[in-house]
Amino acid sequence: MLEPFLDHLTRAKTLSELDNVILSLSDELNVEHVVYHSVSSTGKEYAVTTYEPLWVDQYLGNNYARIDPVVQACVRRFTPVDWKNLDWTGKGTRNFLGEAIDSGVGNQGFSVPIRGPSGQFALFSVSSSDKDESWARYTNDYSRSLILASHYINQKALEIELGSDQANIVSLSPRETDALTLLAIGNNRAQAANSLSISEHTLRVYIESARFKLAASNTTHAVAKALNQGLLRV
Repeated sequence: MLEPFLDHLTRAKTLSELDNVILSLSDELNVEHVVYHSVSSTGKEYAVTTYEPLWVDQYLGNNYARIDPVVQACVRRFTPVDWKNLDWTGKGTRNFLGEAIDSGVGNQGFSVPIRGPSGQFALFSVSSSDKDESWARYTNDYSRSLILASHYINQKALEIELGSDQANIVSLSPRETDALTLLAIGNNRAQAANSLSISEHTLRVYIESARFKLAASNTTHAVAKALNQGLLRV
């Protein structure tokens, strides 16, 4: 089912042409809406959506990203998210969902978080007004295509914006990698130093060296950037 889409995607040379390819996906994927939103490590954004402009303005004007369970789940996960599996029980999120449905977003959705080079983060979503049983069949049949489509779109967006989908990848030493990995899985500095059989001072040297290589503002930022670039396995 992706062959026509991939053919059109390959021929896209500008973001405007990519917009048209993404917008056409709602028909090819048999959904009501498609959204692709990318944020680079410097905060530069690129977004394409079939949502009604009034809903987009309402979402942005109210800063709904801060309470949107889909966004909040995807920034913490690497795997796709079916909206039905999220927690919508809070009063704020229930009201938000009601407004979204009233605006034509649909009561069903499937989102794919994407972590690209140099700290880029993107989100690809499709949504529909299907009943639960129909949507379960859809995600079972189409989830692989949705995941592939999301990564192909992200690759093309990077290629157009950066001139290439490649990025300079930082190389961390084994000790720097070990130090950040232990912090990433929840160890404090004392625990990490003990696991590596080194002093906290030596651990700090490895962390600061990794932070410098990653151009990170602090240790938490360094861990996040290392994770985003695939330098850590946790």
